[in-house]
Amino acid sequence: MEAANRRLIRPTLVEPKEQPKERRANPSGLNAAGNNKKQVPPEHTNAENFYYVKQMQSKTPMVIVLKDGESLHGVIEWYDKSCLKLNRDEGPNLLIYKPSIKYMYKA
Repeated sequence: MEAANRRLIRPTLVEPKEQPKERRANPSGLNAAGNNKKQVPPEHTNAENFYYVKQMQSKTPMVIVLKDGESLHGVIEWYDKSCLKLNRDEGPNLLIYKPSIKYMYKA
């Protein structure tokens, strides 16, 4: 019986020429400051602003729990960097400082 003509298929052992852009741009692995630490995430992600605007537009009833345990029910009318204005049906409207808020959730 005659041996069939077979070719041996070998994978190429050459390193791929294209590397990820991060490694190509900075082959040493150091960040812009010159150290190996991870970069600090941005301070403002606008997630908080997006959440407040969404709740204000839909007039979602919210429950705000303060650090002393008191819970306030109402709708967020507006906000700024340091406080929220809460419109309430069962009492006067309140201006609440953000540092005094423990957490909040939808009623």
